[in-house]
Parts: sequence; C-alpha cells; structure tokens
Amino acid sequence: MEGGSHKRTPAPTHLKLTKDEKGIDVDQSLYRSMIGSLLYLTASRPDIMFAVGVCVRYQSEPKMSHLTQVKRIFKYVNGTCGYGILYSHGNDSTLIGYCDADWAGSADDRKSTFGACFFLGNNLVSWLSKKQNSVSLSTAEAEYIAAGSSCSQLLWMRQMLKEYSVEQDVMTLYCDNLSAINISKNPIQHSRTKHIDIRHHFIRELVEEKIVTLEHIASEEQLADIFTKALDANQFENLRGKLGICLFEDK
Repeated sequence: MEGGSHKRTPAPTHLKLTKDEKGIDVDQSLYRSMIGSLLYLTASRPDIMFAVGVCVRYQSEPKMSHLTQVKRIFKYVNGTCGYGILYSHGNDSTLIGYCDADWAGSADDRKSTFGACFFLGNNLVSWLSKKQNSVSLSTAEAEYIAAGSSCSQLLWMRQMLKEYSVEQDVMTLYCDNLSAINISKNPIQHSRTKHIDIRHHFIRELVEEKIVTLEHIASEEQLADIFTKALDANQFENLRGKLGICLFEDK
C-alpha cells in the first residue's frame, strides 16, 4: 500500500461501521494481523485511536467494508509517518484531563463511545477510546459515566505520581456537557439520574472532597472529541495539533 493515495484523516467524517452481515467475508487472519499492527501503533499515535477502536469490534467476522476502513487508516499513517508526540521539559506537573462521549455512537447496539486524554503539564501522557458497557438514555448520562471513568484514571495517575513524590492539588477534568457537571455537584437523585448505576456516583464524593473539579469547556476546544467520533479534516488536524502531535523535522 506504499503507493496508495494519502488521506488527511484516518476515517471518513461521521464514520458509522456496522456488522454488515450481508457483506463479503474477508480473510480473518489477515484482518487481525492488520488490526494488531495498528493497535501497537496507538501507543505512540493517539490520532488513530478512535478509528482503530471501531475496527477492532469486527475481528470475529470481518467484512469487506471493515477491511476498506482499515486500509484507509494505513493510507493515513503512510502520509503522516513523520508525525509523533512532542514532549517538552518544564516545571509544570499539574495533572488535568479531558473527557467526552458520543451518545449512542455504535450503530449495532446503540452504546456510547467515550474518550479521554490526560496531560501532565503541557505533555500528553495517557489517552483512551472505549465503547461503554451499558446503553445510556441521554447525552448527559453518557457524559456523566465518561467523567466517572476518567476520574478513576486520574486517581490512579495521582497515586502513581505520589510514589515519585509529585503531589497533586485539585485535579481538573474538562467536560463539554453542563448537565453532567451539574449531576456531579448535586447529591439529590431525581428522575433523570436514579436509574444510573450507583458505582458511577463516586464522582460526587471526589468533587465534594475537592480531589477533582469538573469544568465546562466549549465543544470546539474539547480535545477528547478526537477519541469519540470521526471528524472533518480541519477539526481533526486542529485537535491533533493541540494534543501535541506534530511533524518531526530533523535539523
């Protein structure tokens, strides 16, 4: 595929893959081999995390439509081989996170996809893109569950840093959904939240104890957006740059 055309994004805008049960079967071992290579690459290329995560779901019965999408990711990688994450030295060791969710993003089971990324100072140190385990009944619920999962990651990272004598004050988690933020600060259960599993409500205790604070951020500035859905080329490149993924130039 070295001679293939390059793509500006790893997935077409508003990508919606399905099981495609009537589609043409493809070689399962080949598909899994390609997926395995891309999963290895996500350790240093967060920009392909969402697209690879979607393709991973169809390893058991891959179809031609799934293989076509995997090949598009390779075309994108081929055109951006010189890109990598820029890490800069600095005294800022503040831990912050961004979380987002694409409500009912999966066309097969209507489960939401959530993504998150975490910075130590100005440097990206952790990221994830995952389909939620349960179906959310609203955007607020999907975002609230995503925030809870992100808080778990923040707590783990805080403990790890503590072992290296790097203490954290109040950690900030940026979310673009005001309803989810309000639920985290309101201990009163009402009709819209009483069905949410109790394990997701531990975020309220973290907020009350001032371990984590949830702050609102505009959707255009939500860096975790790149981990939840396929974006148009301009927005994708904008968020990719803000994550610190840039072209390496040997000087």
